[in-house]
Amino acid sequence: MSFPYRASKQGEAPCILIVSGLDPSGGAGFLADARAASMLGCRAVGVVTALTDQNSLAVVATNPVDPQIVGEQLSTLLSDVEVAAVKLGMLATAATARAVGEALNLTAAPVVWDPVLRPTRGDVKLYDGDVREALEALVPHVTVVTPNVEEAAILSGRWVHDEASAIVAARQLRELGIPAVLVKGGHLTGDEAVDLLVDEDGVHPLRGPRVVLEQAVHGTGCALSSAIACHLARGRTLREACAEAKAFVAERLRGPARPGRGAPSVL
Repeated sequence: MSFPYRASKQGEAPCILIVSGLDPSGGAGFLADARAASMLGCRAVGVVTALTDQNSLAVVATNPVDPQIVGEQLSTLLSDVEVAAVKLGMLATAATARAVGEALNLTAAPVVWDPVLRPTRGDVKLYDGDVREALEALVPHVTVVTPNVEEAAILSGRWVHDEASAIVAARQLRELGIPAVLVKGGHLTGDEAVDLLVDEDGVHPLRGPRVVLEQAVHGTGCALSSAIACHLARGRTLREACAEAKAFVAERLRGPARPGRGAPSVL
């Protein structure tokens, strides 16, 4: 699948629509998404779905934005700005997922959905409601969904613990109408970091050496999904976009940012 973009003026960077939560530390969420877009030659536009209380140590609380406001912001934006790709991150509530799904009727751009459901730091819910409602609202629009193994299990209803079970979960999600699923393998064990792209043509393992880390790095999922959206906007096929995004994140993992006293962040 190829998704060529058309910039509004010759030579301009393609616009990437970001819909995600705000991490004040900038390690993940909207700020990290926008930073990734800029690094990859795109121009970020977007809407924040939730204001989180967090720093580099933990997520303390989430404060969802009114879903009606999110929907109205998106509709107003998309009635004017032509976006070349969309990155969805934290949606916060089932009502917000429905509002986002309705607004996406205004664009035919490829949509990358990083289904942020639980934080890697802290014990705070990042999504409130039935995840099936989010699937129902977003499936008609999504080009690829990028869950980690835990998120793949929640979305598919199947236990994911190795490559074989990740493939089963991905195929289960494809049966719901999602064209492609990229199950991130960072939480699986092994010397290689293997992400599994499952699409209409089968299973495409994206393998690379596992980067040895002193401690867990925050924001890898946000960076990966934003990078995929940027590469799609620049005309890459989905497989090319996923492979290049994986390489981008691996490079960032070798020199993460350390904004605070807690976990370093990929951006």
